Amino acid sequence: MRVKKQRRHRKIVRFYATCFGFREPFKVLCDGTIIHHLISVKEPVGNDAFASTLGGSVKLFTTRCVIAELKRLRASYSQSFEAANNLALARCDHEKRKSAVNCILDVLGDNNCEHFFVASQDVELRKSLREKPGVPVIFGLRKSLLLEQPSDFQRQVVKSAEEKHLNMTELEHKLLQRRRVGNNTVNGDSDKLESLSDRHVESQTLTMSNARQNGLSVKDRPQFKRKKAKGPNPLSCKKRNNHANQAHPVNQMLVNKLMDLQSVTSLELRFFVIRHLQVSSSAGIKHY
Repeated sequence: MRVKKQRRHRKIVRFYATCFGFREPFKVLCDGTIIHHLISVKEPVGNDAFASTLGGSVKLFTTRCVIAELKRLRASYSQSFEAANNLALARCDHEKRKSAVNCILDVLGDNNCEHFFVASQDVELRKSLREKPGVPVIFGLRKSLLLEQPSDFQRQVVKSAEEKHLNMTELEHKLLQRRRVGNNTVNGDSDKLESLSDRHVESQTLTMSNARQNGLSVKDRPQFKRKKAKGPNPLSCKKRNNHANQAHPVNQMLVNKLMDLQSVTSLELRFFVIRHLQVSSSAGIKHY
């Protein structure tokens, strides 16, 4: 249950942080009922209890009207009065002291610009805060603090704000129409320029044709440099076997001696013997 509660609280805090811009350290506005509840269950009124609920650093606030209300309750709320005096004070400009509920509603305003979490045990106050956008509510249950789910009204406010961002306003629609009218005028001017450029191109083609007829050196087509055929890639070719092409040294000696012989008078016989020796050497036949 504890893991599920923490996961649920993280999800709620992420909702308010994404949609309404809540950031750490989270500011918690406490009234007298939540302070008295924590003291009655013997829990310390400090940042640690709220930090574990919100999953981040916390700073606690109260108002002068809340402190004055606790002071009027006297002995039964004396400890709550002392604990409230240790909290930071939110700006409260009421000359005449109001009730804690009205004071908290005035501090929050219409949109909760200060991004306060409100901690209270007052049921009526919590119901009224559900009708305000961007006001998360914390309440106590025994020795634990719980964070309320966002109300349907708050979710609807977020949904309507997203739809406004997706659609154009009247001012944006008017600006778009003006831009379209300006583009149409520009397109008309561009058509005129295109007609002038076409005339210029036609005149150039006429001069080119006349020059060609007069025998001037005007090239009809652009001359491209032809690529010459290149040899094969030497890395992809098989290396030559030089040993097979090389003649046996003994055969080469016989050929040299035969060429030097004066007794062989016939050229055909001489070339026949040379050819025979070359074929035998390439076939691997040794002549000694």
